[in-house]
Amino acid sequence: MTQSRGGPEAPRSPFPLLPLRTGVLFPGTVITLQVGRKRSAALVRDLKPGESVIGVAVQRDPDMEDPRTSDLHPVGTFARVHQVGRAGDEIYGIVVEGLGRFRMDSVVRSDPYWMAEGTPIADTASDPQVARNLADALRDRIQELATTATGLRQVAASMRQIQDPGLLADRVAAALEMDTDKEVQILLNLDVVDRLKRVTELAGEVKTLTDIKKKIDSEVRRELNKGQREALLRQQLRAIQKELGEETSSDDLSPLRDRLDRADLPDEARRAADRELRRLETMNPAQAEYNVVRTYLEWLADLPWSAEAIVHDDLDRVQRKLDDDHFGLTDVKRRILEHLAVVKLSGNPRGTILCLSGPPGVGKTSLGQSIADATGRPFVRIALGGVRDEAEIRGHRRTYVGSLPGRIIHAMKKAKVRNPVMLLDEVDKLAKGWMGDPEAALLEVLDPEQNKAFVDHYVELPFDLSEVLFICTVNNLENLSPPLRDRLEIIEISGYTPEEKGHIARKHLIPRQLREHGIRDDALHVSDEALKAVIQAYTRESGVRQLNREMQRLCRAIALEIARGADRDGLRVELTEDALSKYLGKARFFSDVAERTATPGVATGLAWTPVGGDILFIETSRMPGKGRLEITGQLGDVMKESARAALTFVRSNADALGVDPAFLESQDLHIHVPAGAVPKDGPSAGVTIFTALTSLLSGRRVRHDTAMTGECTLRGRVLPVGGIKAKVLAAHRAGITRVILPHRNLRDIDEVPEETREVMEFVFAEDMSQVLAAALEPDPADEGGVDAIPAVDSSSDPARAVA
Repeated sequence: MTQSRGGPEAPRSPFPLLPLRTGVLFPGTVITLQVGRKRSAALVRDLKPGESVIGVAVQRDPDMEDPRTSDLHPVGTFARVHQVGRAGDEIYGIVVEGLGRFRMDSVVRSDPYWMAEGTPIADTASDPQVARNLADALRDRIQELATTATGLRQVAASMRQIQDPGLLADRVAAALEMDTDKEVQILLNLDVVDRLKRVTELAGEVKTLTDIKKKIDSEVRRELNKGQREALLRQQLRAIQKELGEETSSDDLSPLRDRLDRADLPDEARRAADRELRRLETMNPAQAEYNVVRTYLEWLADLPWSAEAIVHDDLDRVQRKLDDDHFGLTDVKRRILEHLAVVKLSGNPRGTILCLSGPPGVGKTSLGQSIADATGRPFVRIALGGVRDEAEIRGHRRTYVGSLPGRIIHAMKKAKVRNPVMLLDEVDKLAKGWMGDPEAALLEVLDPEQNKAFVDHYVELPFDLSEVLFICTVNNLENLSPPLRDRLEIIEISGYTPEEKGHIARKHLIPRQLREHGIRDDALHVSDEALKAVIQAYTRESGVRQLNREMQRLCRAIALEIARGADRDGLRVELTEDALSKYLGKARFFSDVAERTATPGVATGLAWTPVGGDILFIETSRMPGKGRLEITGQLGDVMKESARAALTFVRSNADALGVDPAFLESQDLHIHVPAGAVPKDGPSAGVTIFTALTSLLSGRRVRHDTAMTGECTLRGRVLPVGGIKAKVLAAHRAGITRVILPHRNLRDIDEVPEETREVMEFVFAEDMSQVLAAALEPDPADEGGVDAIPAVDSSSDPARAVA
């Protein structure tokens, strides 16, 4: 037996039709509809609240602007209009009550609004008892859901008064807030039993979703703290995705993902990047950690994990480039060419670690750029002077706010290849502080056996530095720790001779300054005599930095003359030696060796300093007293001990030296080294102190054209010292033509430039008798010179001289 519910209150056909883009109006429910289409607005303006009954149908395609009969679902709902209001310009809001279903026959008119013809239809129930039982089960389910779903509480409170099972199904379906497709399925179902079953199933789905949401809310709230409350919605979405087993990615991360793919990361780095990328996808961009993770991934994407520069292996081309940029520096150029030759023959791109040691201004830093240009590699420079934090080298850990990688990784990012030329400038100026020792952090960077897996604290992944060509520059090797020195291939650059400085000025300094000051190349001509005078009288340095400043000063003065002159294009300046004072002022340096050594007791020594070689004077004097020895000039302990040892040797060999053995019984001695504000130390002044004392006590002057260096033992032996090249160049700059050196330093003479060796005389001595014979002027009263010193057990050859 089939039972049907009575048909709805129906308007007379044709009736006004209101198409809905989304949503369904069920019989027995009251909803508010927003109307904005032109034809629908025209309908609303003709409606009479409380009286008008219209048809409401749902469009198959919500984007259809002018639906026809085939564009509408076949079942609609008659509705009574209870209220009409304006919600905005040409937008209305109407409150309607669903009365019953109708079957759409056709749309008969669309102007000024839609009119349709349709037939009212009633519900059918194949088994009324089953329908009642299903209705009771649905009521129980809704009562259970009402405790958690606020939208069902009103339905749960009123459904006991709803006796019609079909109407109950419609009221519950409207309260479940389903999507339009599911609501249309319920509306189209005329069988009450089937409709109740379907609504009961949908209510079960709602209960499942409600339980999941409750679980998600519980999990999220446990994870929340005060600083994460603004990310509540994002965390709920993440928990929902986790529960559903779905993962989504934000569109703004696609460029970052593409960069990581193009970076060609190693396997370990790729795994770390993927892990952090998955974390980033689930974060709210407003979280502080979001930017931390994103910055880390951008660093991984920007580092040159596999990109390499093409290294030029044409050794002749590299040689020409180095020669064009730098004059001299033969040892450095040869070592670079050797490295490139090994790479070319072996195919192993492993880098090398060079250390350029020398005074300021000799071209150590600019040489790094020239090497990069010659080999075709990018050049990066890291200034380490004054760095006192270990994290500057190895980076800060990401647990700190604002952490970043160290300078090594920064330089690799800037280079964009894994095999650049990296200049570590002023390594000897590193400082040690409470934040760690940056020099110790360099041990891994500069160790060829370890730097293939260098780990920065920020990146926390091994990065290969084995193909980097490291060039370190230092002024004083003594400031480096032994472990660091052991890792470096040290190449000493002692400085330039006056001839080399002249060549550098002609080829590099003067043309560059003319360009920078806007002066024509032919507007200034510096004579050879004038350039030599500038080098000797206005500068006294191992490098050419001060010489470059003097060229700047000269060009500024010339530029002023050109700017003031009427004939700017025709002005030409011939700079001679006599005109130097006009442009550069009075001379700053002059040779006073002859003047200082004009009296007995003064000897000229040679010293090594971090800024190059230099000459120093040892002055001695005697006065009535009781044998006291006074030493001044801010000397170190080693130098003071050398002075005492020299005095002891003179006393023990007084007869052979022509000195009164009892000279200390009635006299005091004073040894002084001028430039008292400068600390001095080292054993190499022992020979000079001994010579000065012998000159004072014997009354014989030291030759004014002679300087000396060497360590003297208590038995009169002359021991070798270091820094021979720098000391000889300093003597040459000071105008000295003879140098006395220890015999065992004969092997170091080949380091002295050939043009310097040609104009200087070298005397090599093994004991002090040979030093005195070469250094002291002959005694007019004793043509025999210095007697043999019996205290010296020496079977060596006489002093040797080379010109």
